[in-house]
Amino acid sequence: MKRSKTSKGWMQEHVNDEYVKRAQRDGYRARAAYKLIEIDDRDHLIKPGMTIVDLGSAPGSWSQVAVQRLKGQGKVIALDLLEMQPVAGVQFIQGDFREQSVLDQLEAALAGMPVDLVIADMAPNISGISDVDQANAMYLTELALEFSYKWLKPGGQFLVKVFNGSGFEEIVRNMRQGFDKVATRKPKASRDRSSEVYLLGSGRRQNLS
Repeated sequence: MKRSKTSKGWMQEHVNDEYVKRAQRDGYRARAAYKLIEIDDRDHLIKPGMTIVDLGSAPGSWSQVAVQRLKGQGKVIALDLLEMQPVAGVQFIQGDFREQSVLDQLEAALAGMPVDLVIADMAPNISGISDVDQANAMYLTELALEFSYKWLKPGGQFLVKVFNGSGFEEIVRNMRQGFDKVATRKPKASRDRSSEVYLLGSGRRQNLS
């Protein structure tokens, strides 16, 4: 099949992308690493000794950043529908986060241990139908938020990718009910044309209404 002008343009942009080049040079698996790096540099999310859950982890760049910043002290459990090559210091579970059996595996890996930080860079398979894609993305966000409310220790933090559009304000309202502070982050490595932003919930409340 002949490549479309759109796919050629994307490939050229990708090859010339500053963050793609930096990721290759720095040994990260994807340019997305710099999104987490920038947010963590600003908000100081990751500290040695933490237990971190990385939802939607493949190919593993956020897990790489988390492990580096834990400095050998702490635990990272990662989960994705796609296969992820091993990252030293990361326990990986492959499966669909929407399925109860996969969630059970994740909770078994935690073995009752409360979580300090949940990071979720998840996105659904894109159908090209904007309303469907937005609904699927919001559903993943809701599941991640539900998980964070169940497992985050009081004062814990939740960082999640959200797409502007239908359901966005509802997610923000829901997070404000459970966290002391909710902030929006748009790191430089997030392309300007992308509708993605990151919501950061800080200070999980002890008693959720």
